[in-house]
Amino acid sequence: MIAHAVTRAVTDTKTITRSLPRRLAGIGSGIAIGAFLTFSVPAQAEEMPKIIAAPTISVDEEQLAPVTTVSHGISLYGDMKYGPDFRNFDYVNPDAPKGGTLVQGSSVSFDTLNPYTLKGTAASGLGLMYDSLMVGSADEPSTHYGLIARSIEYPADRSFAIFHLDPRARFQDGTDITADDVVFSFNILIEKGSPVYRQYYAQVDKVEALDDLTVRFDFKPGNNRELPMIVADLAIMPKHYWEGRDFSKTTFDIPVGSGAYKIQSIEAGRRITYERVKDYWAADLPVNRGSNNFDTIRYDTYRDLDVERQAFFAGEYLVRSEHSSREWNTAYNTPAVQNGEIKKEFLPDNLPNGMQAYVFNTRKPLFSDRRVREALQYAFDFEWLNRAMFYGAYKRNVSYFANSELAATGLPTGEELGILKGFKSKLPPELFTEPPYLPNFDPPNGRREALRHSIKLLQEAGWELRDQQLINSKTGQPFRFELIIRQPGLEKIALVLKARLRQLGVTLDIRLIDTGQWINRIQAYDFDMTTFWWQQSLSPGNEQQIFWSSSAANQPGTRNFAGISDPVIDELIGLVIDADNRETLVQRVRALDRVLQWGFYVIPQYYLGGDRMAYWDVFGRPDTVPLKGTSVMTWWIDPEKSRKLNKGGY
Repeated sequence: MIAHAVTRAVTDTKTITRSLPRRLAGIGSGIAIGAFLTFSVPAQAEEMPKIIAAPTISVDEEQLAPVTTVSHGISLYGDMKYGPDFRNFDYVNPDAPKGGTLVQGSSVSFDTLNPYTLKGTAASGLGLMYDSLMVGSADEPSTHYGLIARSIEYPADRSFAIFHLDPRARFQDGTDITADDVVFSFNILIEKGSPVYRQYYAQVDKVEALDDLTVRFDFKPGNNRELPMIVADLAIMPKHYWEGRDFSKTTFDIPVGSGAYKIQSIEAGRRITYERVKDYWAADLPVNRGSNNFDTIRYDTYRDLDVERQAFFAGEYLVRSEHSSREWNTAYNTPAVQNGEIKKEFLPDNLPNGMQAYVFNTRKPLFSDRRVREALQYAFDFEWLNRAMFYGAYKRNVSYFANSELAATGLPTGEELGILKGFKSKLPPELFTEPPYLPNFDPPNGRREALRHSIKLLQEAGWELRDQQLINSKTGQPFRFELIIRQPGLEKIALVLKARLRQLGVTLDIRLIDTGQWINRIQAYDFDMTTFWWQQSLSPGNEQQIFWSSSAANQPGTRNFAGISDPVIDELIGLVIDADNRETLVQRVRALDRVLQWGFYVIPQYYLGGDRMAYWDVFGRPDTVPLKGTSVMTWWIDPEKSRKLNKGGY
């Protein structure tokens, strides 16, 4: 591992920055900040000025100036893998041929081309249209490299970040990308985007354009090392396009983007096709070389999952991720699979699998009591389901960070224990004496003991069995609630849960609704119980506020679907965000995970630990699979394979 950065002292950048002409700055990597003018010459630069005079500042100014690092990238902890002269990521084929069409299936029937607001259901693939200031690498836990921003500048305490834009950066209509567009993109998301952005960017104090090519983000006090990387992920939108338009409304007007692909055509609710921008300015940047290999990318909408699967077998689209164990083991016995025209692979990953679960909406009085939530966890018979329905493919999901070193297991020890002791009076005593545990019905009398324990907890919470029905002893109301789901395949699993709950005297109503209605209801927290999967990264941070914090509990559009509002969890999230090294982060995440587990906010389901991928054998793929798993955007259409399969149209 090697460090690649320039360290220097700067004064107030508004006062001392000398703006270079755009074309002049475009030669090399012009940075005119503070006492020095530094050039980092990329491999593709053909010429650059030999000498450029630096502005003069006084000694007093230098003594007051913070020391900053100027770099082509930034890492959350430690050094970066790739130096300033790297030509491509190791997990791509830089010589991959360009061409062909990638066709994928989608279950989303869309009614808007704006993915950044609560209104409507956005079309699949819209992220292809927008570039960010920097982009994360897939073979490092948390490192970003320049895209629209050629370099980033920040002090040791990361209290601000200055991004120096690449002067070649263009929107898809040929207009220059400027610092004003960055400021506009940030502000429009805060003011009119989904409320999740206000939560996610809450620690940004101010953003301002210092000149055409320089934008500065100032952060609120606190030790949040991730903030420069959070704002580096900001999708950049054109100010000149959106001014005079209502950003908050649904729209089928094709927007102008900043990314490698633009919309070629749409059939409302049914199909959307993207085409690669022919003069995309960033095509040969190191972060893009070997990616974005398809001329066109199309998403076809199928409202029925079985129809979608059969369309794949018929060659209507080329690649799919299979989420049903039963179908993976039984439905893929087709001639195309048998003769090798369709490849079927399990691709493991090294990522935390997060939490896939039945989610209690604790805003509902029915689920406000922790004892009730714990009791209902005993109604999920994972072992039987895994044998009878899942072909033994899954592992039980106990942790919110399963499949990683971040998961809390066993009893708390060391630094994690020290953290938790600080909250001991506010935590359940068993958290310190018992490991995280989920019921297992398999041992002799396992089901009977589990149900007996559930009944005991429910009685303590004020419920009693009358004529095989669970009744609230004070109000006389029966225990009945609704589960909303959006996939028919989930109904069979839910029926097993329903049967087990019936043994407790609980009535579960299962309601299957379409995807659009489901999205609208969960965003408005209009449900008793639903299913959701909180995906996690190798370096958890600010997104945990959106998932679990009190401030997100009643803010529509966040991911705190459970309605968690616990000061201890809020403080633990703050500790996670403030972690200044990897080991401290791991210990703090484990403490957060343990408290979440003992809150019984969900009925954990299961995880796979990778992707079931099926694809027609027309692709070439890089030899290296990165830490974060494979991405189809690094694949390409192999012309010879395509001809052999008579799929030249792809």
